[in-house]
Amino acid sequence: MLKKLIACLLATTALQGALAAQLPEVTVYKDPDCGCCTAWVKHMQESGFKVKQVNTRAMDVERQRFGVPPHLASCHTAKVGGYTVEGHVPASAVKKMLAEKPSVRGLTIPGMPANAPGMGPHVAGTLKVYTLPQAGESSRLYSVE
Repeated sequence: MLKKLIACLLATTALQGALAAQLPEVTVYKDPDCGCCTAWVKHMQESGFKVKQVNTRAMDVERQRFGVPPHLASCHTAKVGGYTVEGHVPASAVKKMLAEKPSVRGLTIPGMPANAPGMGPHVAGTLKVYTLPQAGESSRLYSVE
């Protein structure tokens, strides 16, 4: 019985490692003193992403560099798989975007909703995720997570 349990644990660990290897690394730009940003990083790690953190106090500069308009901004900005992810976007929406490869700059949840990953308990079906549009386009609803 113990051998079966150990074999199952090893198989699960190997599967998690294989799944994580398939996901691109996330680089998140965040204020070093922001606890909710750190909690979002943990959410992404628990969802199988490897995350590199870049601490900066110049978040407006980073948002401008990545083309995030002020009305779609939040507290941290991430790059993953060539896309920009602004704010407390759930890992499930990021994975969906990476699988579907839409023609958008990225995803955002503007502001800091209390029920978003890193902010508080996430209630499925309550978060509206919007696109970060390409130049000259408008943002649109991407998914409800």
